[in-house]
Amino acid sequence: MLPLSGFPVEERRSVRSVLCDIDDTLTTGGRLTAEAYAAMERLERAGLQVVPITGRPAGWCDHIARMWPVAAVVGENGAFYFRYDRAAHVMRRAYADDAAARAANRERLRAIGADIVRAVPGCAIAADQHYRESDLAIDYCEDVARLPREAVDRIVALMQARGLTAKVSSIHVNGWFGTYDKLAATRRLMREEFRADLDAARATCVFVGDSPNDAPMFAFFPHSIGVANIREFAGRLAHEPRYVTAAAGGAGFREVADFLLAVR
Repeated sequence: MLPLSGFPVEERRSVRSVLCDIDDTLTTGGRLTAEAYAAMERLERAGLQVVPITGRPAGWCDHIARMWPVAAVVGENGAFYFRYDRAAHVMRRAYADDAAARAANRERLRAIGADIVRAVPGCAIAADQHYRESDLAIDYCEDVARLPREAVDRIVALMQARGLTAKVSSIHVNGWFGTYDKLAATRRLMREEFRADLDAARATCVFVGDSPNDAPMFAFFPHSIGVANIREFAGRLAHEPRYVTAAAGGAGFREVADFLLAVR
């Protein structure tokens, strides 16, 4: 991973969209800091499209799409995107699965979650599970004492044994039925809402993340950036980001915003 100084000036000037994870990328110690929120707002005012790409639930994403200085949000690791049309006062929602499938899957996920909690001491159903439409989130360090790597790997294995796609974030292990991911949902969002071909436009995008569930994004975008705490997952990333910030969490995101805006 290169320092941000390795990001060529002309390529920085071509950036039009800033895609980013939320937990431990925008947040620091579980909180959205003023500097990270202000960085999003400065990017938006400069004409850049800001889109959080997160594992957080639909209930949170509705708020984010409405209230934050963002163009849209992808949630639950690619289960949907939401875009609030401010002119029309309409929330546009698109899901990977229809309502009937989501309802049926939630019942199955509830039983799987209960089995995992019994099998892995110390883990818990994530506090935001009530607000989820499509996935199961198992907490391994947000509201519980941090579990060792072996326990996290055990959660992943139990999900996979029950037919789930499983991904590790900086706070949760998320599992869902289906093969969608953050990248697939981002591609669909760009095509349907912004008339953009992400494959053709990826050099005009930056993606900022911090954990293994961001690996598809790191692999796809030539201008992928990890905030400094990405180093905590050394050896566990299927794909590493191209660049890394000096600062961690929200301060790292502000560093990215400052770096991009300095050449505009």
